[in-house]
Amino acid sequence: MSTSLASLFSPRIGMDSEEPQLDPLLTEVFENPEDVAAFREALRDDAGKQEHAVAGSFWPHASSLGKLGLKGDSKNSEERSELQPDQPLEEGSLVEGDTKVSDLPERSTKTKANNPSKVGRIAAASDFAPVYERTSNSSSKLDGTGREGLVYNLFRFPLLLSIWLVIALEFAAYVLIRQLVNLTEYFIAWRGYKGTLRAQLRKAETADEWREVALELDSYLGYEAWKCEDSSGLYDWILIKKVLNSLQTMREKDDAEGVMNVLELCLRNNFAGTENFRLYSETFFGTKYLIENYLSEVEECLAYIASTDKISPQLKRSFYRGAQKNMGRSALCLSGGGSFGYYHIGVVRALLDANLLPAIITGTSAGGLIAALACTRTDDELKRLLVPEMADRITACEEPFSVWGRRAWRTGARFSLTKWAEKAQFFTMGSTTFAEAYARTGKVLNISVIPSDRHSPVKLLNYHTAPNCIIWSSLLASAAVPGLLPPVCLMQKTRSGQAVPWNWGHRFKDGSLRVDIPLQDLHSLFNVNYPIVSQVNPHVHLFFFAPKGMPGRPVAHRKGKGWRGGFLLSASEHVLKLNLSMNFKIIRDLDLLPSLLGQDWSSVFLQRFSGAVTIWPKTRAWDWVRILSDPDRKELDRMMCVGQSVTFPKLHMIENRVRLERALDQCRRVNRKLLR
Repeated sequence: MSTSLASLFSPRIGMDSEEPQLDPLLTEVFENPEDVAAFREALRDDAGKQEHAVAGSFWPHASSLGKLGLKGDSKNSEERSELQPDQPLEEGSLVEGDTKVSDLPERSTKTKANNPSKVGRIAAASDFAPVYERTSNSSSKLDGTGREGLVYNLFRFPLLLSIWLVIALEFAAYVLIRQLVNLTEYFIAWRGYKGTLRAQLRKAETADEWREVALELDSYLGYEAWKCEDSSGLYDWILIKKVLNSLQTMREKDDAEGVMNVLELCLRNNFAGTENFRLYSETFFGTKYLIENYLSEVEECLAYIASTDKISPQLKRSFYRGAQKNMGRSALCLSGGGSFGYYHIGVVRALLDANLLPAIITGTSAGGLIAALACTRTDDELKRLLVPEMADRITACEEPFSVWGRRAWRTGARFSLTKWAEKAQFFTMGSTTFAEAYARTGKVLNISVIPSDRHSPVKLLNYHTAPNCIIWSSLLASAAVPGLLPPVCLMQKTRSGQAVPWNWGHRFKDGSLRVDIPLQDLHSLFNVNYPIVSQVNPHVHLFFFAPKGMPGRPVAHRKGKGWRGGFLLSASEHVLKLNLSMNFKIIRDLDLLPSLLGQDWSSVFLQRFSGAVTIWPKTRAWDWVRILSDPDRKELDRMMCVGQSVTFPKLHMIENRVRLERALDQCRRVNRKLLR
């Protein structure tokens, strides 16, 4: 891997010589032409694979097997090579390695006389344009994958049309109700001095500035009295009070074993409901003082256990392991969403400045790009990179219509895989692998992808499941939405540093089509049970509504005790949203939606999109128009400010969770030194 300061892949860098010189990290370029060439060759070799034509059939390409030290079918390899001549590609041609339809052999309509069962190999000009016509298979009727019957075919599309009509009407009513709620809050609730304070709150540029205004709002609206009162139906305040008194008494008596026994009870995920987000939704900043005192006492007791010599290091090690397993870990999950994904930069920056950025970060599609940037750089490097000037390095959509329109017409995909492979290397520090990123920064990068076939499960790529996989290839796969990018062949780095296809060249695509936030895999692999989700998917953001308020943003009227817009409007919003979800489930369960561009879209609306803490950057209608556009410095600065401002209200809730995780980590590090 070689680096230079030439702005080869970022033509906007250095255009204005009068501007102050950029940070060297922003102008650094990573060049790996050998790896990109290997990627192009893998895509070219993969053009004739049978796995994309016959469901459930897979045979690795001979060249891939040869690189891995295995033997392939040389005869089949020769047949495949005939489908794709090894010739240079012209500018604007099928840079992904797909051949033109005219370059392929004519369709075989007759079988060979000596082998009537053998037919011509199936190939494709692209993943969206099959060369051979689809033929019916009588065996599919036996295994349940064929036609559903006359009644199904007769009523499928009329029923689908009727459901879509109902969805359209319900959606129109939903939008109307949401606007009524906004108008009610604006003209009735947020008036006078509290409206002025709220405006200052939204304009806050730093977390400290936001905290100062939030505390003033709490004092003005009388929310401080709620914090002082211990009792609440939102958590088991009696249990918390008993545990707090026990810890204080035993620590003062120097009863180390007693303190450890109580800590074993309370060091658990959401113990006694103390992590209930409603406890942080009643005020603009903070929660019950009883909870704050309890968390501080737990921290002091952990420090006491670490320093006492009344408990052996071996017993401490066992205690810390059990406590960490019961507590679990936090993780930052960045959703997909096209150009909406650049709001994630502000979210990451706010967490970074508050020293609350988790060590485990997962991303899908656009979120994967930001996750890769965060996990391949140290925190100090990130602070230098996450600035508006980074917009100069975001050039994924810079091609004019005359270029991408021609490509889309010929290949069925708007963007070029090889060009994106070159551009993505700034965010991944060249051809860095998942294992190399973890070794460099200690951060665990996770990228969610799905195999190109319909029924295979989602794969979460990280240093455990795919340690040698090259990160930029996983980013392309995670962004491979039908119509934008074709399914991608992942690449891995061998011990000699050579890039070869991963998983025998099997192709993958955007994981958000099925699982945008891979909570189950994160829990099974890393014991994550406190996901912090930054959600910017435009089709999800439309339906976000917190009827009883959310952390740092209580309900505007009735001292935070009421419903947004009143009970009737909140109830109507909830009923309509449930009906919309029900109709989408009917479409999915009855298999009414036809496959579009070879993809099942039924799960796009029916996933879990939230976490223990969910951050929803406030988007604009104009963002929909620019969903496939690159931001300039001014636009990226605005998006970063929005991402930071919506993260500020969540910081205290996140801090109260992360402080216990880090206290346990610190105790384990100290104890390891004693065991050496």
